[in-house]
Amino acid sequence: MQQPGSSLPGREDDVRAVARALGSTGTARTVLVTGAGGVGKTTVVESGRLAAVQGGAKVLRLGLSTAEGEPGTAALVDAVCRLLARINDGRLPARVVEIRRVELRTAGRDGGLALLSTIGEVLTDAAEHVPFSMVVDGIDGLPPATASALGLLLRVFRPAGLPVVLASRPAAPAHRGEHLPPAADDVLDLGPLAPDDVRELLSRRLGHPVEPDLVTAVARSLGPLRGNPAALLSVLAGIEQDGALLELDGRLALSEPAGGLRFGGDAEELAALGWPGLPPDAGRTQVAAALARLVATAELRLEDLHRMTVPGRGARPDAVRAVDQLFTQGVLMADQEGRVGFTVPALAAALRKLPVTCDVPELHARIVRTALDRLGPVSAGTGHPRLAGHAIAVGPELDDAVAVPLLLAAAGRYARFSAPRAVAVYGAALDRMRPGPEASGVLRQALELGLRNADYAGSLALAEPLTACLDAAPANAGADLDFSARAWSMAALHEHGPRHTGAAEDRRSAALRRIPAAAGLAALGGRYGIGPLTPTVRAGAPGADEPPCGPLPTPAETRLLAAVVGGWEESERARRDLPVAVEGAAWDRLRGVAAYGDLAGALETVLADRYVKAGDSTAVRYHAVVRDYLAGRWDETLSGVRRIELRSRSRDFSGAAQLARALAGEIHWIRGDIGQARAWLELIPETVFHPLIGRVWLGVRHATGGADEAFERAWQDVGWARENGVLAGLDRLLLRLLSFGSRDGRERDCERAQEELEALHDEVGSPMTRESVLLGRALLHRDAGSVRTAFPLVRRRGDRLLALFAWECLVVVDDDPQTWLDEAVREAQSLGASAYLRDILAVRARQNGLKLSLPRRRATPTRLNESDMRLIDLVSDGETNRRIAALMACSEKTVEQRLTRLFQRTGCRSRTELAASRLDGSLARLGLLPHVPAAGGDARSVALPGHVHLLG
Repeated sequence: MQQPGSSLPGREDDVRAVARALGSTGTARTVLVTGAGGVGKTTVVESGRLAAVQGGAKVLRLGLSTAEGEPGTAALVDAVCRLLARINDGRLPARVVEIRRVELRTAGRDGGLALLSTIGEVLTDAAEHVPFSMVVDGIDGLPPATASALGLLLRVFRPAGLPVVLASRPAAPAHRGEHLPPAADDVLDLGPLAPDDVRELLSRRLGHPVEPDLVTAVARSLGPLRGNPAALLSVLAGIEQDGALLELDGRLALSEPAGGLRFGGDAEELAALGWPGLPPDAGRTQVAAALARLVATAELRLEDLHRMTVPGRGARPDAVRAVDQLFTQGVLMADQEGRVGFTVPALAAALRKLPVTCDVPELHARIVRTALDRLGPVSAGTGHPRLAGHAIAVGPELDDAVAVPLLLAAAGRYARFSAPRAVAVYGAALDRMRPGPEASGVLRQALELGLRNADYAGSLALAEPLTACLDAAPANAGADLDFSARAWSMAALHEHGPRHTGAAEDRRSAALRRIPAAAGLAALGGRYGIGPLTPTVRAGAPGADEPPCGPLPTPAETRLLAAVVGGWEESERARRDLPVAVEGAAWDRLRGVAAYGDLAGALETVLADRYVKAGDSTAVRYHAVVRDYLAGRWDETLSGVRRIELRSRSRDFSGAAQLARALAGEIHWIRGDIGQARAWLELIPETVFHPLIGRVWLGVRHATGGADEAFERAWQDVGWARENGVLAGLDRLLLRLLSFGSRDGRERDCERAQEELEALHDEVGSPMTRESVLLGRALLHRDAGSVRTAFPLVRRRGDRLLALFAWECLVVVDDDPQTWLDEAVREAQSLGASAYLRDILAVRARQNGLKLSLPRRRATPTRLNESDMRLIDLVSDGETNRRIAALMACSEKTVEQRLTRLFQRTGCRSRTELAASRLDGSLARLGLLPHVPAAGGDARSVALPGHVHLLG
C-alpha cells in the first residue's frame, strides 16, 4: 500500500493509523477519531480513506446524516440498506429482504435488539463475500436515538471482519449519557497543531513562506483556539478579505488591520466557531456583537452588564439569557476583578464587523450616567478610571462640562500605572478643551508622560491639540508650549514622522517653527536620513546652558546631534557647549552611529542615563537593525527591516526607516538578488538622501552592468553630501568608488576618490575616516603597511562587511595573497555573500593569478506550485479576477497580489504573456513547472504538498 500523506501538517501519523485500519479488511477493528470542532477530523478520515483506496481497499460510507426514517433503528436500517446497495455481488436482494423482514416483524414492539443483531449478521456476510471497511463521520451531529443504535450495533452486535472508522467530537459534560458511545479499539484524539505545523499550514494555504510574526499574530488572535486548523484558516480568510497580506523579500507578512485579526465568514460561521454547542440564534449574535463593540472601546465590568436594558422597562429576558449562554459556552470570560472580555479575540473582531440594531453609545452612556449620579465627575474619574473609555465612546452627547473633569481625573489615575492609557485619555480631554493656559498645561502633562515612558506613538496622536494651542498662543508661547513642541518633535523623530500631509502638516510645521528648540529637533530628521533635508535651525544660542530635562535633549545637545553628521570644526564647537563633553569611546561611537543614521544610538550616547531605552519606536527598531547588520547577522537584519516596513504601513507614520530599506538593499545586492535590492531602494523617496543610500545604489547599478551610470550618479551623490554638510558615512561611499574603480581599471576615478577621502579625513578627522584612508591607500598605491595598520582597527570596530573589504585589500597587496583570499572566501560564505564571492573576489583572484573555488550555484529556479499553476490556467481560460477569487476561495485582492508575484517570477508583463508562456512551453524551459527540470538542470524533484481540504 502507498504511504498515505495528509493535507494537514502534523497529522501524518493519524492519517496512517486510519489508513491501516481501513485497509485491514477481514478484521473487526474500530477506530474512533475524536477532537474539538475544527481540529481536522474529517480531513484525517478522508485522507486515510483515500490512502486505503489507493492501496486497493474498498471503503464505504454509512450515510446516517442523510438517512430517511425516524431517528433510531429505522434511520440505521435505511443507511445500511443504501450501503449494501454499493456491494455488487448479486446478494443485495436477499440481504435487504432479511433486514426488512425483521424490521416488519418487530414493528411496534421492543424488537430493536433483534433488528440490530440481524444488521450485524448481514454486514458480516457482506464483508465475507466482498471485503470492505466502513466510515461514519459526524457522530456528534446525529440524533441521540440514531447514535445510540449505532453504538449498540458496534458494542454488542459488531459485524465480524468489518473495520470501522468513526469521527466525532467529544460529548459535552451536559450531554454525556444521552446516547451510548460507540466501542472503539483505538481512539485518535486530535489535539491542536504544534507551532511549526501551524506555520506549515499557513504556508501551504498561501502558497508562499510566511513571516514568523504572522504566525505569532494569528495564534495570539485565537487564544485557546490556537492550533485549531479551522480557526486558523478562518482567520487567514479574514486577513485576505482585509487585504492585510504583504509580500516582502519573497515572504508573506502581515500588516495588521485596524481592529485586529478576525474570523472570516458570516454570522452563522462565526457561531459555529464561537459557540459550537448552541444552535444559530440571531438574538444571541446581536448581543455578542454589541458586547464586542463595548469591550473594544472601554473596560466592561460584570456589574455593567445588568444595565443592558431597554429604557423604561426591565431587563430584556432574551438579552440576559444570551449573555448567560455566552459565559456558559466560554465565549465570554471575566477575570478576578470582574473585567469582561472575549476568550477568542478574533471572534470579537469579527463580531464588530456585523451590523447591530441596538444603540451602543447609549449603553456606554448608561454606564457613565449611573456613576456620575452617584459620585460626580471628578470622583467617578478618580475612583473608576475605566469610565473614561465609556465617556469617549458616548461622544458629544455627554456635556463637555462633565466629560472634561471626568477624563482629566481618569488620566491622572492612569498615569500611575498605565502611561499609554493616560496619554490617550488626556488627548480625548484636550479634544474637548478650548486652547488656552489650562489646555497648554494638560498638553505638557500628556507629552511629558509619553516621553518619559517612550510612548512616542501616543504622543504623536496629540498633534491637533498641540497645533491648536500654538496657533492660539501669543508670539512668546510660554514654557508649557515650548516643552510640548519639543517633546512632540522628539516623538516624531522616533517614529520617523507622522503621515499627515497637506494643509494640516503645513499648519503644524509653521507653528513649530515658532519654537526654535523644536525646529532644531525637527531638522535632525533630514541629517539622519529620516526625511527630506531641511536647513538646520539653531536650537538656542551657542553656549546656552539649559539644565537637562529628562529624556529631552537640551538645545546644546541638539546642536551636537546635528553637528556630528558634519565636519570636525562644527562638531568641536558643539561639543564645547556641553556642560559635560562627550569624549573618548563615546565620541567615536557617536560618529559611528551617525554614519548609519542611527538616531536612537546617537541619543543614547549623548543623553546617557537620561535616555529611555524602553519602547518600540521605529528609531529603536532601526537601532537593533544596525547592530545586527554590523555584526553580520543579516537574516535577523532583514527580518527587522520587514518589521519596520510593516509597522510603517499599519500605523499612521510616513514610512519605514529609509536607511533600513537601504541596508536591506545592501544585503540583497551582496547576496546576488539584485531584483530584491532594487525593489527596496525604489521605496526610498527621491527627496531623501544619505551617503548610505548612495553607497548601496552604486553597488546595485554597477552589478547590473551600468558602470558608467553608476560612477556618474555616485559622484553626484558625493557632491550633494558635501554641499549639504552630510559627511558621516561619506567615506564608505568613496571607498566603494575606489574599490570598483580599481577593479574596472578606472585610474582617474580611483585617484579622485582617494583625494576626496584624504580631504574628508582632514575635514572630519574620525577613526572611521582614517581607516577608510588607509584602505584606500592600500588599493591605490599597493601599500601593504596601510592595510596592516587598518585591519585590526576594522576588526575591533565589528563591521564585518568592512572587514571583508579589508581582506580583499590584503589579497591585492600582501605577499601571501592566497591565504587572505581563502580567509575572505570563508568570511563571505558565512555571510551568505554569494555575489561578493562571484563578482568581486573572483575578479581579484583572476587579477592576481590566484585559485578561487566558488560554491556551486543552484541549477534550477524556484518552481511554481500547483496553486500557481491553477491560477495560470484560469488566466489562460480568460477568467476574471472575481471569477478566479470565487473558484480559488480567496479575495480579489489576493488574486491581484498573486498575479503580481507571478509576473515577477516569470518575467511576463501581462495576463496575455502569462497565458502564452504556459502554452508555448516557456515555463517548462525555465524549469518553473512542478516536477519539470530546467534545461540542463537537476532532473530530481520533490513532490509538492497537497491542498488543504475542508476541515471537520
